[in-house]
Amino acid sequence: MKVNVNSRFYKWEIILLLWVAYFLNQGDRQVFNTVLPHIQEFLGASDVTMGLISTCFNLFFALTVPFAGYFADRLSRSKIIIFSVALFSTATMFTGFANTVILMILMRSVATGVGEAIFGPTYPAIIAEYHDTRTRARAMSIHQTAYYVGVIASGFLAGLIADTLGWQYSFLIFGAAGVLFTFVLILRLKDKHQASAQSAAKEKKPSFFEAMSAIFRVPTAVCMIFGFTSLIFVLTGYLTWMPKVLMENFSLSSASAGFNSMFWTHAAAFVGVLVAGSLSDRLAACRGGGKNRLILQAGGLLLAAPCIVLMGLSESLVVVYAALAGFGFFRAFFDANTYSILYDVISERYHSSSSAVLQMFGFGMGSLAPLILGLMSPKLGLSGGIATLAVIWVVAGIVLLVAKFFFFDKDVERLKKSKQQ
Repeated sequence: MKVNVNSRFYKWEIILLLWVAYFLNQGDRQVFNTVLPHIQEFLGASDVTMGLISTCFNLFFALTVPFAGYFADRLSRSKIIIFSVALFSTATMFTGFANTVILMILMRSVATGVGEAIFGPTYPAIIAEYHDTRTRARAMSIHQTAYYVGVIASGFLAGLIADTLGWQYSFLIFGAAGVLFTFVLILRLKDKHQASAQSAAKEKKPSFFEAMSAIFRVPTAVCMIFGFTSLIFVLTGYLTWMPKVLMENFSLSSASAGFNSMFWTHAAAFVGVLVAGSLSDRLAACRGGGKNRLILQAGGLLLAAPCIVLMGLSESLVVVYAALAGFGFFRAFFDANTYSILYDVISERYHSSSSAVLQMFGFGMGSLAPLILGLMSPKLGLSGGIATLAVIWVVAGIVLLVAKFFFFDKDVERLKKSKQQ
């Protein structure tokens, strides 16, 4: 069937295709966190070693993503997405055969980390091609729900599969689903500007250094790097260790801990991101424009901070679940606005590259969270370590408010002038 990229329906089919791809992306990633206790027992590894495996995954992601972003601004983004899904899905399948720490690091960190890094800076640029500022935050918010659904589904299903068939099958089944979906993407996923490929090829492309450094010339974008890095650091620590915290503190099974540690947060985030996405586009059309999105982001982080403390320190399971829900709902206000804000102040020719730099810092620094919390475990316990993460989001919220009041308008005006030249 021929694809009409100019159809008003296809711009929403793009969201559906990328939604499923992102669902598989996040599902594959969360499988490891869900079955971590099983893998730890199988390998006879310490908390520090397991934290190192997760850290290496994010570190390889961070090292790969700048190159992925650079080529996504120069080559076919649809083909890059297809290659990415095929790579991380295949690697996830082979993770089920890893029987040593080295093999686990190799499959999770190198293969899966690299595969998902290729996806990361490419999908928001494709969405931005098909959706302008009138629907961009809404489209990206709908797409973001795939993250929450993917984490919930893998949190429950991977734990259930691990309890019944063994942790290896969790990786095999999730990976196989991604390999099959690759064939759907080959048939349906297309670039918006494919018709003008020849003229685009003649256009002078920025060098790698120019593409990677463009974001640092924009103060609002630098503040976004700090905010996104803070977000990923906290989320990586939570995703890695929260299932084990529930198992240790409340004696839950791996299936129950995997489900509950992910469900309450991401179900609430599902609602939160849809609310925030719709509200964001409306506020952007009001007086103050796009900088109103920064208020939503900052407010979300500041309101989520007390929930993080309760997630770690409360002795009541009901309170922990409520805190997980609050944490998810408010963090979604950040998720809904990230790329909409970034693309308001960054030239279109640097969209993938700037997204890549954002993710490089986010996942590079975020990769340290599992290891740091593992090192803190003997003194504070995993619960105490998670509670301390609240401080990071308070600081990040303040930085985003600084961007809103001091930098955003100047950066938007600078971008407008550069387009006129």
